[in-house]
Amino acid sequence: MASNLGYSLREAGHHFRRNLSTALGAVVTIFLSLFIIGLFAIGSIMLNNMVGSVEDQVTIQAFLSDDADQSAVEALQDKISGWDNVQSVTYKSKDEALQEYRETMSNRNAEAAVAALDGVNPVPASLVIQLDDSREVAAVADKLIADSDFQAVADDEDASASVLYGQGTVERLFSVTAYIRIVAIVLVALLVFVAFVFINNTIRLAITARRREIAIERLVGASNSFIRGPFLTEGVLEALFGALLSIGALQLLCSFVLPRFEESLSFLTLTVDTSSLLHIYAALILAGVVIGAFGSFIAMRRYLKV
Repeated sequence: MASNLGYSLREAGHHFRRNLSTALGAVVTIFLSLFIIGLFAIGSIMLNNMVGSVEDQVTIQAFLSDDADQSAVEALQDKISGWDNVQSVTYKSKDEALQEYRETMSNRNAEAAVAALDGVNPVPASLVIQLDDSREVAAVADKLIADSDFQAVADDEDASASVLYGQGTVERLFSVTAYIRIVAIVLVALLVFVAFVFINNTIRLAITARRREIAIERLVGASNSFIRGPFLTEGVLEALFGALLSIGALQLLCSFVLPRFEESLSFLTLTVDTSSLLHIYAALILAGVVIGAFGSFIAMRRYLKV
């Protein structure tokens, strides 16, 4: 077993040196494919982080009538808190809502608008509902609108007009992120296929170049596994080199390039935690080994008659 492995490694090394341009072409193709796959994985994590921060801000605002009985409001608050997927329910008074308006619209002459009200506060009190899963916001909002206890204290006779959660924007946000994830998966699959085809072709060329040597090995009684060993080893080594190069390039990107972008774009979070990077690197190495071994195996199955 150990001797076969040593022989396979030596033969793979000899062929690598004899056909340097072909082998380097395979390594570079796998490097580029896995590098782009890694970029997509890192980009997906950053996108998920950004989308997650936006999703965390998705809340339901249920506006309350100025005449609503406070005990009824508190009972409704307790009731909603017990619903599935509801993380918290916070009561926001009229004064708090007006102050929030001042702070939010500070650059749009909010003070002048408030002064013009002559002491009247037209902003209604509300219940702010935070969810565990913001993708269920529409379902929770519909349940709230249909609730008779809320209808009794709602700011408008039409309860649906008293519930706000950025309806159109939220749906578009989730649609866009879903499409982005689908496109990323398709592109990753395409890149894996390209790397697999190149490994397959490289090993096929190696088999063609060594047909006479293989025929001699068969005549002297070499086993199928002994003949296949160098080709499998060559494919795995080429894929492994490509994976390691891609990891090195990605680490340089994360260490030196992304921090510079984050300094310029302070409103975006472009950092990726070390644990996620290690998982990506491990997945790239595994993908490289699988691509190399499977590509070599398919090439031998089709072109090596042993």
